[in-house]
Amino acid sequence: MLGERSIDHVVLERGEIANSWRRERWESLRLLTPNFQCRLPGFRYDGDDPEGYMSSADVAALITRYAEASNAPVRTHTEVTSLSLDGDGYRLRTPAGELRARSVVIASGACNVPAVPPLREALPSSIECFTPFDYGNPSRLPEGGVLVVGASATGVQIADEIRRSGRRVILSVGEHVRMPRMYRGRDVLWWLERCGLWDERYDEIDDLERARNLPSPQLVGSPERATLDLNALSRAGVELVGRLAAIRDGEALFSGGLKNLFALADLKMNRLLDRFDEWASGQADLDVAPPERFEPTHAPASPRLRLDLASGEVRSIVWATGFRPDYRWLHVPVTDAKGRIRHDGGVVNDAPRLYAIGLPVLRRRKSTFIHGAEDDARDIVEHLVRSL
Repeated sequence: MLGERSIDHVVLERGEIANSWRRERWESLRLLTPNFQCRLPGFRYDGDDPEGYMSSADVAALITRYAEASNAPVRTHTEVTSLSLDGDGYRLRTPAGELRARSVVIASGACNVPAVPPLREALPSSIECFTPFDYGNPSRLPEGGVLVVGASATGVQIADEIRRSGRRVILSVGEHVRMPRMYRGRDVLWWLERCGLWDERYDEIDDLERARNLPSPQLVGSPERATLDLNALSRAGVELVGRLAAIRDGEALFSGGLKNLFALADLKMNRLLDRFDEWASGQADLDVAPPERFEPTHAPASPRLRLDLASGEVRSIVWATGFRPDYRWLHVPVTDAKGRIRHDGGVVNDAPRLYAIGLPVLRRRKSTFIHGAEDDARDIVEHLVRSL
């Protein structure tokens, strides 16, 4: 888009093109979004499996093909180690030397490092810890049971994979977003796109802060297009416990109230399905199955509240507790107390011609998905052109 406006630019990549997809994903990961939603500006998925879900390697290949097709001026292995103000522009330091730019777009994403809670420091030394960045596959874990902390998309997928490897798995569940993989014969993300929910703008959302901090939905991109919710995990033998609240005297302490937590997630899912149905009722030629509803999430009769970490019941913990951006290299005063960039729809506050893209609900609900990049990028380029 910058090239279309004859604006000189360069793309700095710390590793290879699509580096995080090549180096920082567990082996079995597949996209949550179906292939037909893998769209970039002027570039669409053209394979023979539009209803399937790409692996990490497939995504890396797609982004590489896009970079080649768009003739993007990418400089690989050029990590930005410092970004600072310099007169009316910015100075960027890299191992290959310094650059100066009038405008900068920060496109490093929201998932640079795992967000592991501080209570990890209270763990006994006998418990080995892993994050989605170093988990890889179940064979990397020590023998024995595993506690997976976090039940959003990452947590449920990893818990299911470890369970299928033959290990005992305990899943610690906090706030989560429940969705069926398929609804009325269509992928649930097809519904989110078609009914217009994904295009809802950030300035139209009542509680923007909450929207930007919602967990990722409990979905998996399997060839079977199966729903992977807590009921499916429980039936398969995964033990469900509450949120990990503390580690004290060698014990993991879990919060109660699973039944209420599950009821709230079910309520929100059904409200979403109601919205789909309302939209579908106004589409005369829509080819979908009749409305449906799903069984409520079943809470264990007596979920445990304590786990003795010295008993040997679990030997490792996988922290599927989310991710956060890493701005240690950003030496411009534009972050808040939690280390998040202060911005208005990607236009960074108090810093002229500094932008961000790829953050949750940046300008639309779809901002962090591949197909959400185009509309956000177009808006940001328009603002950048006016500022220049």
